[in-house]
Amino acid sequence: MEVTRIAGHISLSSAQTRAPEALAGSGETARTIIDVDGVDFYYRTSRALHGINLQIPEKKVTALIGPSGCGKSTLLRCLNRMNDLIDHAKVTSGEIRIDGVNIYGSDVDVTELRKRVGMVFQKSNPFPKSIYENIAYGLRIAGVRDRRIIDETIEDSLRRAALWDEVKDRLHKSALGLSGGQQQRLCIARAIAAEPVIVLMDEPCSALDPIATAKVEELIDALKERFTIVIVTHNMQQAARCSDFTAFFYLGELIEIDRTEKIFSNPERKETEDYISGRFG
Repeated sequence: MEVTRIAGHISLSSAQTRAPEALAGSGETARTIIDVDGVDFYYRTSRALHGINLQIPEKKVTALIGPSGCGKSTLLRCLNRMNDLIDHAKVTSGEIRIDGVNIYGSDVDVTELRKRVGMVFQKSNPFPKSIYENIAYGLRIAGVRDRRIIDETIEDSLRRAALWDEVKDRLHKSALGLSGGQQQRLCIARAIAAEPVIVLMDEPCSALDPIATAKVEELIDALKERFTIVIVTHNMQQAARCSDFTAFFYLGELIEIDRTEKIFSNPERKETEDYISGRFG
């Protein structure tokens, strides 16, 4: 497979097309964008992930579920190397390929990777700046100076985050004055303004009320037309509502992945059935 290099960095734009294992037997072919191949991950001497093999299809929502401490958030942070920021935490074997490129390769620019793989955290974290500057800041860091382009990108991002109509008359007021749900949607707008290929979401609704949660879930469904989304959630109902595929993790192992409707109606593994039915976790 051809890997394109731009200014000394690996571009994640080249790709290969194949059917993820989760689609086997379904008669549908989907392009794999994330390929996790035999990944072990350690925090010091504690093994958090055990030989994870997982293929994630493009422009779908894949939910990672499982009890606390099962490794799902660890895996999510591996996908844009956020775990690099933790001392003595590392992938010890295997590869994670995005568009066929091993993102742990020595010549991968991590800053560029994180532009291509955006992240939304559990707790909304707007900058203590205006709504406008929350999005413009990242664009300026990326070298965008044209005010017209910045204005257009801000409006487009806020529209895609279903927030424009609520904030268009107060763009230059503090983002900290928004409600919790609005702040989370602003963080999503900020993430997608950089035009990532993939958006990672780590329990994005855990601190939100039901109305705000419903808005974010509607947003996730709309965004998958343009982005690949991987979401970690403890909320079984949310996984069932939002995702196309669901992967169940337990004790650092991937137990099962399949179409969401099959996982929730007819899982292959007893551990999956026990977790979904509330017998443990």
